[in-house]
Amino acid sequence: MSIGKAIGAIEFSSVGLGYLAQDEMLKAGSVNQIIARTIRSGKYLVVVGGSVSDVEAAIEAGVKVGSSAVIDELMIPNVHEAVFAALGQSVVLQPEDAGALGVVETFSGVSILAAADRAAKAARVTLFRIHVAMALGGKGLLLMTGTVSDVRAGVDAAADEARQRGLLVSEIVLPRPSKELFGDYL
Repeated sequence: MSIGKAIGAIEFSSVGLGYLAQDEMLKAGSVNQIIARTIRSGKYLVVVGGSVSDVEAAIEAGVKVGSSAVIDELMIPNVHEAVFAALGQSVVLQPEDAGALGVVETFSGVSILAAADRAAKAARVTLFRIHVAMALGGKGLLLMTGTVSDVRAGVDAAADEARQRGLLVSEIVLPRPSKELFGDYL
């Protein structure tokens, strides 16, 4: 089953209600489970992908069942395909592809997905890492590269999305980063 064109995510304050909601989400629509795990501070995160209608049904079911524990939720109907690759940590950069470095950090894992989608749609950047919540205290992290102007545009769009949600931690553009900063991705 392919992941589809939509992505949805819910962050729960309760692990138990997160499992209950996850089960309902998977039964509500023909979705692929992309992430389902406990995250820092006793929270639970579920990310699914699939067709727009299936992801909508899954998110609606998850919010209904876990309503008292929902911290943040997201549904992106026409998600940029680069989000899936960067989230799956399957992006390998060639040395010549490592240009300016953009970093966006958010207070939640869910919000970084929305920020990543905005960045990919706003600029010609390569999203090469979306890190959601694990080993980050529940935060989200987005890394992108490209020309300086494109990375600035991508970071601005991503940061604006996170800022609108009240969840922006930091936004950084390094015009000439050391190649060592890309070490794990080259």
